[in-house]
Amino acid sequence: MAFANARSALFVPGSRPERFSRALSSGADVVIVDFEDAVEEQLKQHARDMLDQFLAEAVEVRLLVRVNSADHAEHAADLSFCRRHDGVAGIVLPKAENADQVARAAATGKPVWPIIESAKGLLALGEIASCPGVERLTFGALDLGLDLGLNPGSAAAENVLDQVRLSVLLHSRANGLVEPLDSVFPAFDDLDGLRLASGRARDMGFGGALCIHPKQIPAIHAAFAPTEVELQWARKVLAAAHCAQAAFQLDGQMIDAPVLSRAQRLLAIQEQQLER
Repeated sequence: MAFANARSALFVPGSRPERFSRALSSGADVVIVDFEDAVEEQLKQHARDMLDQFLAEAVEVRLLVRVNSADHAEHAADLSFCRRHDGVAGIVLPKAENADQVARAAATGKPVWPIIESAKGLLALGEIASCPGVERLTFGALDLGLDLGLNPGSAAAENVLDQVRLSVLLHSRANGLVEPLDSVFPAFDDLDGLRLASGRARDMGFGGALCIHPKQIPAIHAAFAPTEVELQWARKVLAAAHCAQAAFQLDGQMIDAPVLSRAQRLLAIQEQQLER
């Protein structure tokens, strides 16, 4: 559970070891070393070798690894690598499509973060989310959009992806998982767009976002942090609750158990973020 509440999860290619330390010092809540899409086919073994060497020297480092998908020839070797390294704190499983794939990843003893990237994965979301070992869900908007035949960037495509977000959120809640992560925002120079997208994801109940460039991290953290107005409201609500019984009114608002829970959650998020 070391990175369960991460707001930002930064990908770094496994074949680029010179970037590992920079990624870890970028301010990201968690770094995901990528053995999959960011690594050329002929460099898969090289990526494992590079991370093996890095973890042997940086024994205190903890990070996640995105392994190759379950149907890839390197998948088993990736899982074996993750199993034997204490520095690998979890497995990011791309193109997750059924519970068997998740169970094989979870058999390493590491928490699993499945990525939903296909229609098959979306339809199997219930069995994936309920599989033992799953800690957090996310999805890949680009690959999923390609599989579904969406027109990237169109309003219609965003409508569909919002339905995906709802499904991911519902299955996360129903299975007691950590708040899901939003998909990568690919235009890493468009920080205004990222702030808007991250703010929407936060308002939809997501807890953070995947990212592909360190410059995206501050915008994501700001979007997923409680505002000062929210924190002041939460403190006021909890202070009033000490002097009240059951439900009560505060500034014209009915305060009951769900409202108290939200106030407590906002302050808990703030406390977790200050500890990082």
